[in-house]
Amino acid sequence: MSDDPTLWSACRLQAALRDRSLSSRELLDEVVERTEELNPEVNAVVTMDLERAKERAASADEAAAHGEWLGPLHGLPFTVKDAIETAGIRSTGGAPELAWHVPSVDAPAVARLSASGGILFGKTNAPTWSADFQTHNELFGTTNNPWDLTRTPGGSSGGAAAATATGMTTFELGTDIGGSIRIPSSFCGVFGHKPSFGVVPQRGYLDHVGGGTIDADINVFGPLARSVEDLELLMGVLCGPGADDSVAWTLRLPAPRCTELANLRIGTWLDDPAASVDSEVGDVLESAVRAFAAAGVTVTDHRPPLDMAQNFGLFLGLTGAAAALSIDPETSDFVPIGHRQWLEMKMEQAHIRAAWSDWFSNYDVLLCPVMPMAPIAHDISTPFMQRTTRINGTSRSHMDCTAWTGLVGVAYLPSTVVPAGRTRSGLPVGMQVVGPYLEDLTSLRAGRLLSGVLGEWQAPPLAQSRNH
Repeated sequence: MSDDPTLWSACRLQAALRDRSLSSRELLDEVVERTEELNPEVNAVVTMDLERAKERAASADEAAAHGEWLGPLHGLPFTVKDAIETAGIRSTGGAPELAWHVPSVDAPAVARLSASGGILFGKTNAPTWSADFQTHNELFGTTNNPWDLTRTPGGSSGGAAAATATGMTTFELGTDIGGSIRIPSSFCGVFGHKPSFGVVPQRGYLDHVGGGTIDADINVFGPLARSVEDLELLMGVLCGPGADDSVAWTLRLPAPRCTELANLRIGTWLDDPAASVDSEVGDVLESAVRAFAAAGVTVTDHRPPLDMAQNFGLFLGLTGAAAALSIDPETSDFVPIGHRQWLEMKMEQAHIRAAWSDWFSNYDVLLCPVMPMAPIAHDISTPFMQRTTRINGTSRSHMDCTAWTGLVGVAYLPSTVVPAGRTRSGLPVGMQVVGPYLEDLTSLRAGRLLSGVLGEWQAPPLAQSRNH
């Protein structure tokens, strides 16, 4: 276990702050020092707000000196994806049109983190309007994968995952409509959670000029961190109805279905002809599943009775409709759908969600890939929709590579990403632990139990070699 606190989990840091072996100001200084050292190579953090952060750290330390605790995130410095509005801090969505946009209020999810004692000190890079699984934009350039700087960290929460993996933040808040938390978590070797749709407020999401005032279908806000325990801690803070709904609604997520490995009922869906997985990634996932079985987990090669290609078509249709406001009709081939077509897709979605619900009556979680390949080399020479990559010797479009994340997102399900291992060339591979709708605590607990089988979290060599 590292003796560098910037690589500790949020839960371990919380304990150190509580027993006063570490102060909030000391931790902030350590994180900022690490950012100043590593960010020039990684380019994950794009904006910092250090003066206010130092004031809040001093206030946290003063409260601790008087035996007061500001909340479950007391004194923990954190960053937020630049597609999320933050009061008094530039929030661009990676778009030139919002280059100097400084919101007057925090997104509700950010406000909850701060109200629980967290100390926001910076923003992390994202592709323009979060519309890519690489992280590059005209304002801030390209974010690099800390495991291999020539490769992408994923997207759209790519800066978030890279910062988390290297200790440039304690934890992160990202967004996910097509895999934007899950893909970077997999590519950077960290933990991420895509909540069930609707359990975390998503107001303040910048996917177009004037954005942040409505909820986008399928889209969610969720945490990235260095342990599942951290994700559980953060979800306890983030979950709850928005301001309008809280007048009458409350949220109480069901307890996890199981708390021991031996009681877990797991199904697997590790490959599909319509979304074939690269053999190197498949080997990592299969090795992880064998380790689970050897640890006494009941693992069955069984999946919901769904057609991957049909599901992916629905995912593209619904996310296209949800993202329509961020698409310029004068420069895009995108053709908006009519309301009747949207209603027909929503009916199809209801059938798919019912099939998942039936399947979960016999299984607790499903294990499946995040992406069909390991992190790819940077490729920003052409627009996203025109890019391809090779998987098992066959050319596949980048969009097609989101079939596995789309499979889960279109059904509104929670998905916890855990590092499953690394390829022969040392690149990280994540695995989705998918739970029933609104049973986020089940996918999180299963993710915690399974990650315990796979071993302690590992930081990328770039972060481990830091002079401390």
